[in-house]
Amino acid sequence: MQASLETISTLERRMTIAVPAARVESQVQNKLNEAARTISLKGFRQGKVPVKVVKERYGNSVRQEVLGELMSQTFYEALNEHKVRPASQPRIEAKNIEAGSDLQFIAIFEVYPEIAVGDLTTINVERKVAQINDADIDKMIDTLRKQRQTWQEVDRPAADGDQVVIDFVGKLNGEVFEGGSANGSRLILGSNRMIEGFEAGVVAMAKGEQKVLSLTFPETYQKQDLAGKQVEFSVTLVSVSEPVLPELNAAFFASFDVKNGGEAEFRAEVKANMAREMKNAVRNSVKNQVVSELLRLHTVELPKALVAGEINQMRQQAIQQYGSNRNFDESSLPAELFLDQAQRRVTLGLIMNEVVQQSQLKVDPAAVRKLVEEMAESYENPQEVVKWYYSNKDQLAQIEAMALEEAVIDHILSKAKVEESACAYEDALTPAAA
Repeated sequence: MQASLETISTLERRMTIAVPAARVESQVQNKLNEAARTISLKGFRQGKVPVKVVKERYGNSVRQEVLGELMSQTFYEALNEHKVRPASQPRIEAKNIEAGSDLQFIAIFEVYPEIAVGDLTTINVERKVAQINDADIDKMIDTLRKQRQTWQEVDRPAADGDQVVIDFVGKLNGEVFEGGSANGSRLILGSNRMIEGFEAGVVAMAKGEQKVLSLTFPETYQKQDLAGKQVEFSVTLVSVSEPVLPELNAAFFASFDVKNGGEAEFRAEVKANMAREMKNAVRNSVKNQVVSELLRLHTVELPKALVAGEINQMRQQAIQQYGSNRNFDESSLPAELFLDQAQRRVTLGLIMNEVVQQSQLKVDPAAVRKLVEEMAESYENPQEVVKWYYSNKDQLAQIEAMALEEAVIDHILSKAKVEESACAYEDALTPAAA
């Protein structure tokens, strides 16, 4: 085999490969001999079909199969010979496939860009530090109670925070418009679910009261025929209910799997969950800052094939998430929707991979175990979840990739300038821009 390599552009290469005719004919003959031993033909016992007969019937298809295998095989042999790492599958152009002649073909492909890791000591990161105090815990418990609140009907005018049941009819220029009417609609006042002025107009209404609200749809309203238009809603208040928060008792604690220890144990569990949430938020904030700094430090020319592959993956993820209909049209999600994010992901992946290679970072089994256990601790039977991860190679491979990414972040942070900043608990949850 002979192979020459030519540079077309910064990342594109053209490889011209010639395979001796003897090697081609040898593999064709071997394939014909193998077929003769395995195929069944009428008039011949299996394994006794003459090679000549096989060649007459299947010679062309066998040759095409061998040529395909040889082009793939010799392409990768040539890559090793020239020490080239392709970033895409090659585009093959056959130049000579005549029987009895040397096989000649051209492979055009992209290679990975060369990346020089920038000065990591110039990276600046802020790490937020916060304490969880009793007031933070009280606020979180109030939030948990509101999530499980019930409603009790009352005989008084409606107020913000109440749940009302209303009938309403919307009219534009005196005519009822589509989608502007409902009977028995439940609405929490202050939720801002309706257009501006609607909920405020219902406040202070009493059961059975009727009222006409003159309102204007916002200019940005999704229905163009209503955007910016003045309308009237005739509203009838059917009922008013106020929220009833659950008591802090054994039944409430048990609903969060705290069955012993009373309120003190419940508060301790809430605090532990808040601490985990804060730890993850701070870590994500730090990672986002590192990512932004890495992208600032490096300019990378991207292989088109890698970007296209990332776009396709993102499109498939979007279809799985939003396109529950099996007939979802992929063309409705043009590549431009994903281009910027795909380029960002590919760039970051190439930079981080170079950091891994240059710093000889490895996946730490202990770090993998820790990640698995952290993911499992929120489940009822953590050990069963851990066992499941370790029995599932694909899932474990994803965790290993996460562990390697964490190792890269930690390595960069060991070089970077990290400044700790004291803040309130809620501020610590605020993500840094990625």
